[in-house]
Amino acid sequence: MAESVELPGRLAILPFRNKVLLPGAFIRIRCTSQSSVKLVEQELWQREEKGLIGILPVQDAAETTSMDSMLSQGVGSESGERSSNVQVSTSDAHKVDGKNPSEVIHWHNRGVAARALHLSRGVEKPSGRVTYIVVLEGLCRFNIEELNTRGPYCTAKISPLEMTKSGYFLISIFYLLTCLEMEQVEQDPDFVTLSRQFKAIAMELISILEQKQKTGGRIKVLLETLPFHKLADIFVASFEISFEEQLCMLDSVDPKVRLSKATELVDRHLQSIRVAEKITQKVEGQLSKSQKEYLLRQQMRAIKEELGDNDDDEDDLASLERKMQNAGMPSNIWKHAQRELRRLKKMQPQQPGYNSSRVYLDLLADLPWQKASEEQELDLKAAKDHLDCDHYGLVKIKQRIIEYLAVRKLKPDARGPVLCFVGPPGVGKTSLASSIAAALGRKFIRISLGGVKDEADIRGHRRTYIGSMPGRLIDGLKRVGVCNPVMLLDEIDKTGSDVRGDPASALLEVLDPEQNKSFNDHYLNVPFDLSKVIFVATANRMQPIPPPLLDRMEVIELPGYTAEEKLRIAMQHLIPRVLDQHGLSSAFLQIPEDMVKLVIQRYTREAGVRNLERNLAALARAAAVRVAEQEQVVSVSKDVHKITSPLLDNRLAEGAEMEMEIIPMGVNNHEISNAFRIASPLVVDEAMLEKILGPPRFDDQEAADRVATPGVSVGLVWTAFGGEVQFVEATSVVGNGELHLTGQLGDVIKESAQIALTWVRARVADLKLAAAEETDLLQGKDIHIHFPAGAVPKDGPSAGVTLVTALVSLFSQKNVRADTAMTGEMTLRGLVLPVGGVKDKVLAAHRYGIKRVILPERNLKDLVEVPADVLSSLEILVAKRMEDVLEHAFDGGCPWRQHQRSKL
Repeated sequence: MAESVELPGRLAILPFRNKVLLPGAFIRIRCTSQSSVKLVEQELWQREEKGLIGILPVQDAAETTSMDSMLSQGVGSESGERSSNVQVSTSDAHKVDGKNPSEVIHWHNRGVAARALHLSRGVEKPSGRVTYIVVLEGLCRFNIEELNTRGPYCTAKISPLEMTKSGYFLISIFYLLTCLEMEQVEQDPDFVTLSRQFKAIAMELISILEQKQKTGGRIKVLLETLPFHKLADIFVASFEISFEEQLCMLDSVDPKVRLSKATELVDRHLQSIRVAEKITQKVEGQLSKSQKEYLLRQQMRAIKEELGDNDDDEDDLASLERKMQNAGMPSNIWKHAQRELRRLKKMQPQQPGYNSSRVYLDLLADLPWQKASEEQELDLKAAKDHLDCDHYGLVKIKQRIIEYLAVRKLKPDARGPVLCFVGPPGVGKTSLASSIAAALGRKFIRISLGGVKDEADIRGHRRTYIGSMPGRLIDGLKRVGVCNPVMLLDEIDKTGSDVRGDPASALLEVLDPEQNKSFNDHYLNVPFDLSKVIFVATANRMQPIPPPLLDRMEVIELPGYTAEEKLRIAMQHLIPRVLDQHGLSSAFLQIPEDMVKLVIQRYTREAGVRNLERNLAALARAAAVRVAEQEQVVSVSKDVHKITSPLLDNRLAEGAEMEMEIIPMGVNNHEISNAFRIASPLVVDEAMLEKILGPPRFDDQEAADRVATPGVSVGLVWTAFGGEVQFVEATSVVGNGELHLTGQLGDVIKESAQIALTWVRARVADLKLAAAEETDLLQGKDIHIHFPAGAVPKDGPSAGVTLVTALVSLFSQKNVRADTAMTGEMTLRGLVLPVGGVKDKVLAAHRYGIKRVILPERNLKDLVEVPADVLSSLEILVAKRMEDVLEHAFDGGCPWRQHQRSKL
């Protein structure tokens, strides 16, 4: 905050309309105009801490006349120090604050040099306009010698002002003699007297404020340490004073004159506080008899409340009745509420049922019967941009949402379908629902149905039960406060049923547009209109959802992401979010694309991206530890004393170009820049991955290693978490011809294994699986088939072809190709039937590094939904019969099939 700052001969000028920045004060501005943005970018942003600019007050011509009249009456600066303003027409200069270009403004000929303590750059959406937020510190006064308004922004030839009013010296002499002059000034008897007077008034003001706000201890320290001519500027900058008085302080170059004016302003502020205190004491000391009685009654009421004898129920009931009147209930419900209110008025608070009736009426009054969100005009392009910004890929899903919004735009009261997003965890189902709410401009409420087994969670409990409460839908509407929100029914496939009812059946009424106009909650016991609510549901799989409920929804399936999509999601969304959540930036941690690919391939094999985000968060935590251990706070200002001042408050400047806010004297360096200095950013490499995340959990050679022996085949299965690769292992041991199955298998998959074994035994001769004299493969043998992992339950018919391939490999002692996976149901006659979940299964094969996929011929139509980049990296093989599967599954084809053809 020292004034003896070495200034250049020319400074860029930033005009402040009707606002003055004094030396030692701080101000925050938001620059939006083209000229101010250009100035900040070239003079401050590019030069960093070396940048200096000049802050020059400007004012309108109308305001100048009134100020000149005040100066003629003695309100202005000391004699000889006040210089005339410079009139500049903004038609040939820069517009200030976006005002009329033909308006004449007055540029003051004295300003303050300032430096930037903090810079932040932003981009406004959707215009793309660049803006800057700058925190400036006033340094010293200067005089304008020549003002140039040409170019992208104003510049001026300047000269620094002396500490006295004797004139100007050369800049080099000024810096050498400043300290000597100040010593002479401080020894002046008049200056010493003024300093003592200023200190006494300031201490008294601080003492009064300290009693009120319990602060001010550090300001007293500031009074003892800083020179008084600097304190004068700092104190005045914290007061609400007129623009003319601010200019007078700016023009007060002489320390004695400046201190005299500051003393006058501080004393005026102190006198206003004293007058306010006297008025308050006088009012408090003149309590009338009625006021005393009121206080006594309040005390009696408090005593009765402690004793449980409350007499103010009539007031509460009156306020409740007013609240019910303003709720906008339909006429039939209002009659019901009035009847319930009259019943409540006749009851005593101690009676059973009083509290339940009171809570019920509160619910009726709080429900949004008529209150609705005002929908903004739908902008489909903005909605599409919002979806693209929040979600990568999912082209068909986003297109369906845009179609849904387009219908809403053309017919706002249309009864659209209930969208149900079905897909594995972590693919963005919930965030898609919130994006719909954002596009419609409606409030969003999420209702979790996972684990709900009681019908009362949907319809509410009847009021006859103790502890009864409304259902989750009515309670959610009460919390959101509008009758037309976007309501997400999350995990709708996780509902159950028991003796308490079936929640899925209760949802039939909720999701039926013909019935939800008069939804009847058991607790509410009056119809409530749910037709204005937009319902969106999510589920991991469709099978558990009852068919009648599924029929009321339009199912939109969300598949898993490909490796390339995960990479793009990580680079565009996950890494910035993880860094922000851990207080980091790219200056501290950098995760290259190659390392993200390794995390995807070696540490995560999932349909969504949740585990990927967890692994990235682990890397961010490791970087946070390193940064925190090397933390060094960047010093923003050496002369800023860390104090908390009640004298200084926030302000907002007039005009449209810059929004300004005074920063307190006790500004905290951490608030201005919470930066750390480290030697270099932490760049993640392969060694760091293994150190933090551990050894790789997955390997591309896993399939080759596990299929290295006969009797093992690779299948594709579908789970609630997306597609997965399933190995099937078969072996034979000495026994009695029995079949043993392990791996937590369901009934359907056990039957598939029995069918597979029967089909293989029936074709021993055709497939050359045994010598001519052998007629039974199981003679003296037991077959054991295992599905790893044993802790995961498995069921379904799609493993039929995989089981046959494993058995043929076992009996022929030939290995199945390690780069081939298969899926399909088979019949006892060897036909390959289509299966479901083909898209997820193909994506799982792609994730595991499988190169060839055998599919039923009738599933070719399902490949349309598979991304093109995935199909291009896979060889899709179709099979109509089981012999086709065997032809593709073994190296060199199936040699025994030629023998079969020759027989035919």
